[in-house]
Amino acid sequence: MPLGACMVAEAAERAGHRVRVLDLMFEQNPLNTLESELNTSNPDFIGLSVRNIDNNDMQNPVAFFKDLKPLVDIIRNKTSAPVVLGGAAVSVMPEELLRYTGANWAVLGDGEVIFSKLLSALSQGENPGNLPGIAWLEDNGLKKNTGAVDRFSDGCLSPDFHRWIDVHAYLSRLSTVPIQTKLGCHFKCIYCTYRKIEGHDYRLRDPEAVIDAIQNLAAAGLHDIEFVDNVFNSPYDHALTICEGLAGIQSGVRLQSLELNPLFIDDTLLTVMEHAGFVGIGITVESASDAVLDGLQKGFTAKDVYHAAQVIKRHHLPCLWIFMLGGPGESEVTIKETLRFAEQCIRPKDVAFFNIGIRIYPGTELEHRAREEGVLAISPGEMLEPVFYVSPVLDLNCLTETMQQTMAAHMNYINSNTIGLSFLPAMNRLGYRFGVKSPLWRHTRYIRRGLRTLGMEV
Repeated sequence: MPLGACMVAEAAERAGHRVRVLDLMFEQNPLNTLESELNTSNPDFIGLSVRNIDNNDMQNPVAFFKDLKPLVDIIRNKTSAPVVLGGAAVSVMPEELLRYTGANWAVLGDGEVIFSKLLSALSQGENPGNLPGIAWLEDNGLKKNTGAVDRFSDGCLSPDFHRWIDVHAYLSRLSTVPIQTKLGCHFKCIYCTYRKIEGHDYRLRDPEAVIDAIQNLAAAGLHDIEFVDNVFNSPYDHALTICEGLAGIQSGVRLQSLELNPLFIDDTLLTVMEHAGFVGIGITVESASDAVLDGLQKGFTAKDVYHAAQVIKRHHLPCLWIFMLGGPGESEVTIKETLRFAEQCIRPKDVAFFNIGIRIYPGTELEHRAREEGVLAISPGEMLEPVFYVSPVLDLNCLTETMQQTMAAHMNYINSNTIGLSFLPAMNRLGYRFGVKSPLWRHTRYIRRGLRTLGMEV
């Protein structure tokens, strides 16, 4: 569900603006839908919420940003309203997206705070150039203000999704309801853009407010809730306090988080998470090799990864392990280390997700490393098109073949091909109709075996 767009809409409405959200997620012809909307409305301003630039998949890359230009073209043909870009993708590559789309303004960072201020300034004929968090093109160059913006100052932690989107359309596809307990990231992974999007320092939401928001979601009939913090269990005490509070009220919600860090996994936390109502967790470890973890600057070691696996074995929570192969320092030896860990330490009922290659974004340490190694030669302005890093010492064909053989031998392993299956949305809807609960990945080995029986090797 589009948490950010709904939060921005609700904040703008509270600021006195009349707001309509046009969600194009499930439209068969989004361009026609947009054109019809503009034929019957006369907006003063139009905001486009952009979550991802692409799908981060080296084997089957899809450039989502290319959908923006036709949308903006229709807007320009139908109205002279200023166009504002916002969302996580825009904070990652603002200049490139402004140039590509021809939009007037970009919101960097906390849109639910910044967008309303931008609308107010433009409505009053003021120059918004001094507002923090605004970017625009001027004299063929990017201008931006990056001043501090207080998140959560308006109390908008979880919007009333029912007011802005077709909630049932999402639920029928086993979608969870997203919620954030914090912004910012202390970690320095060389490929990651979270620090650019959210800042380096933690901005923590009051645990009681998080618990209240979850109770409100449950009262609205939304029970499958997912914590989408960049790392849920850091700071450890903050996550523990929230889970203890949820365990105490027994709200009946089904909780998930796929963003756990192995450094902060222990029996105390997992026990409380189980009591709080968690039905699935994910641990983003990327590798089980010290050489690769050091190259990625993950901040933890293979020993921490193995320790987390031992803790998880003592609990009942289903776990999705997330690996990213091909990073700096990766070799045939380190690949074997990671696959050995997966085979020996991941329970058959759990799932391992393997991705090959790392998307390179401008301004990251990985971009610098890739240029030093001669892996990357194009300019930052050309990096909207997906470009990936793979360790120069690896033979990509051999790695791909190794992973194909590994996937065939382990029914609880998935990769980017798996989650890109054309019939997966239909499977989600069918599962919903028969009462299957999220997360669907818990049933990976049964689904893969069933498909194999039908002659489909996926």
